[in-house]
Amino acid sequence: MSNIGVWENAEPGVKRKIFEPGQTIMMMEVHFEANAEGYVHSHPHEQLSYCLKGKLEFTIDGEKHVIGQGETIYIPSGAKHGALALEPSILLDTFTPVREDLVKR
Repeated sequence: MSNIGVWENAEPGVKRKIFEPGQTIMMMEVHFEANAEGYVHSHPHEQLSYCLKGKLEFTIDGEKHVIGQGETIYIPSGAKHGALALEPSILLDTFTPVREDLVKR
């Protein structure tokens, strides 16, 4: 069953909706409750995260970065990263190539 355009739980307090991907790029919207965490992980994809609402603290390869509404952060291929929502927050995440590990068609 496809998960495109459907809200699904990611981690506790975190839900995501994956948009229809292109050939080599994809986007998803991610909602965080206050103090919810996107667990530390890595993947071979490049990622840009744009903060639509709220404030998040990203850890990328051990370095902490805080972004707020209207700001973006780049996560290189292979970087260990995670995020902590400092308040209720919404991200728009873009990946290249497509995260086939997340997309169910």
